[in-house]
Amino acid sequence: MNAHVHTPAPLAEDNVGAWLKTLAKYRQPRIGRSAFELIVTAVPFVGFWAIAYFSLVYGFWYGLAAIIAAAAFLLRLFMIQHDCGHGSFFARRGIDDWTGRVIGVLTLTPYAYWRRAHAAHHASAGNLDERGVGDITTLTVAEYRALSPMNRLGYRLYRHPLVMFGIGPAWLFLFKQRLPFGMMNCGALPWVSTMGTNLAVVTLAGLMMWIVGVGPFLMIHLPIVLLSGAAGIWLFYVQHQFEDTHWSIGDDWQFPKAALHGASHYDLPLALRWLTGNIGIHHVHHLSSRIPYYRLPEVLRDHPQLAGIGRISLWQSLQCVRLVLWDDRRQKLVSFRESAAAAA
Repeated sequence: MNAHVHTPAPLAEDNVGAWLKTLAKYRQPRIGRSAFELIVTAVPFVGFWAIAYFSLVYGFWYGLAAIIAAAAFLLRLFMIQHDCGHGSFFARRGIDDWTGRVIGVLTLTPYAYWRRAHAAHHASAGNLDERGVGDITTLTVAEYRALSPMNRLGYRLYRHPLVMFGIGPAWLFLFKQRLPFGMMNCGALPWVSTMGTNLAVVTLAGLMMWIVGVGPFLMIHLPIVLLSGAAGIWLFYVQHQFEDTHWSIGDDWQFPKAALHGASHYDLPLALRWLTGNIGIHHVHHLSSRIPYYRLPEVLRDHPQLAGIGRISLWQSLQCVRLVLWDDRRQKLVSFRESAAAAA
């Protein structure tokens, strides 16, 4: 089955820009709802972590399935951290920032450092001139063909699913985010964020090891972090790496169009939609990032014409893994095989 995404005819440019005004009314969070979302995510995470621990200690091995559930709720905590980074969860900068910092200790993600990189991603998504910060490296067909054989091999390895979703989470969350790579010369803030998070992580991990033991802590928490990290990278991947995504260059790049057509509507089953904080409604999120995640379904309910733009199903998303190069002639992502066939 082809991973081609069938979408309705693109909206006219003036209409795309008008969405910014239309969506403004959804930007106000409901403070009670935000607090509720935080509680119903953090409490189950702690609960499933405890279940996994007692299952390990008392030999109820089937209870270790709670690790998977804890990873799912850690992923959801990251979605709250994500909204805090956009200032959309409580819409009070101080509360959002401290909520994001605390969650960042659990997700091993330095909050201020990540927030700056993610803001760069939002400001440049779909712009071929501005790749490299907060996104997945994507080469054009011409760029790939110009590489040396060794560099081509390196790019193929980087884009291989086992590396991207297997080694990638361990590298990103355990090592890369321990130093402000990409922002070494951007002032003190990235350093303070990463070093402060590292200190808090070491302190919390040391306390947990003292309480439950070194072995049990590592046997439980490392799989939780790696599973949630792999799921997070997968979500970020399919939200931009689908066949009919939008990339442009120079003056052709325009934010509203790149936001609406360069991000997918990952139409997940209801339970997965809840666990992932509606992040699959990614095209709307990119168009108006200050909308709290729990209000994104309201947008699709009130404006159903948005639901079909960039829509990919769970099954279709599995086939997006093979799409690795941007073909600027055909204006779509293609596989290595398709690129080679076109060259031949």
